[in-house]
Amino acid sequence: MSITKMPISRFFIGLLSCCVFFFMSCDKEDDGNSDFNLDQPVQVTTFNIEGVQGTIDQNAGTIVFQLPYGISVNNIIPEISLPEGATINPGLNEAISLAQPVTYTVVNGNLYKDYTVSAKVNKPISSFSVNGSPGSINDNTNSISVTLQGEDFDISNLQAEISLTEGVSTDLDFTSPMDFSEPVTFTVTGQGNSETYTINVSTPNNGSKTAFLGIAATRSEITNPDEKAASDWFFSTYGNAEYVSFQDIKDGAQLDYSVIWWHNDSSMELPGIALDNIVLEKLKTYYSNGGGILLSTFAARYVEALDLVPDGKGPNNVFGDFLPNGFVDENNSWGISFKTRTEHPIFQGLETFEEGKAKFLEKGTFRLNHTAWWFLPEWGGYGNGEGWREQTGGINLASEDWDNTLDGRVAIAEFPSESSEGNAIVIAFGAYDWYNETNPDGVPSAPNGFLSNIQQLTRNSIDY
Repeated sequence: MSITKMPISRFFIGLLSCCVFFFMSCDKEDDGNSDFNLDQPVQVTTFNIEGVQGTIDQNAGTIVFQLPYGISVNNIIPEISLPEGATINPGLNEAISLAQPVTYTVVNGNLYKDYTVSAKVNKPISSFSVNGSPGSINDNTNSISVTLQGEDFDISNLQAEISLTEGVSTDLDFTSPMDFSEPVTFTVTGQGNSETYTINVSTPNNGSKTAFLGIAATRSEITNPDEKAASDWFFSTYGNAEYVSFQDIKDGAQLDYSVIWWHNDSSMELPGIALDNIVLEKLKTYYSNGGGILLSTFAARYVEALDLVPDGKGPNNVFGDFLPNGFVDENNSWGISFKTRTEHPIFQGLETFEEGKAKFLEKGTFRLNHTAWWFLPEWGGYGNGEGWREQTGGINLASEDWDNTLDGRVAIAEFPSESSEGNAIVIAFGAYDWYNETNPDGVPSAPNGFLSNIQQLTRNSIDY
């Protein structure tokens, strides 16, 4: 049997002729007989919930709602306008839940477009204060805590100020002075929904001093906005608070404090003054004599210098952006899991989205993601939470919010002294963000609706 070989040039000429014939045939069909339609619009025109119009970004394919207090995000049937001939999935009359973002797909002809729909519901109370002292609002426990600042006040005759979000009213008149010697309750109402809140006002604890530790010579010289915001909250919350610098410690300052808090957000690297031998020895002595230490963000790296962990066992996953870098996560709020530690005092009163899980940085908020935690499974030879505890001597209290067993990350840790009442708490996750930066392009960032959780966690840690 013989095989006749066709010259390569003749083969390709024949193939090219077939292709030309094919495309000419397609072109003839497109002249009037084709069902392949690429000319139909697929943009959502309007998307409304309970009379509130969503903000549609056609380029990004997002629809965002800021809903008044009292509107439920469950069992919603939105009002949607579409181009002629278009369909959408989920359907026009189909009920959805916006507790999490929902993807809608618009189809028209042979084109389609996806939209991610998300919603935020306003808290009923945006701010509260008594005699100028700001309150800490916890919408999970429906409570407001206020620590009065100063000494010249009569707790039975104090002026409160409250700011309610749009569409919310209250049954209590806050325009006249009130008696806060006992807890005060009031009810907020909006969109037919009502809740009762309790106000607890306390006086400063003058018998126990606390300190905010920093690199700056004085508190007024703090330049990092996140450290400044944390400091401002600290001094508005604790009546007997003082600022102490590392140089003050080196120069002989008495560390007669119940708790010293260092929130270091300005640099991943520890400053040289913090590693000074005199400073280190004084802080180690303070801890061994029963002092409390709170280290947050990049200050978590201080655990090794203070001998809270063995050499080489400090945070092994340190990262983050610095301006003008940073980003916005439009789809996800960031939080932590403390599933196996729900009874621990530092987690009491947090607003949770399920038992043992809380959010701290709301989606849509600009973030630098300053993180200095322990990454367990692959790095450091820890394997899991138990391995980390054995090798560091610490107690892992929280991880990322997907981690039900706390075996993936160490986002919050505790290091109790073996020889005294001394204790240290370390808060090391990227959602612990006190300051709401503006985007580098000048666009204001969405406010962090979970700032109250940051405040509550910090208050609990200091008090603990």
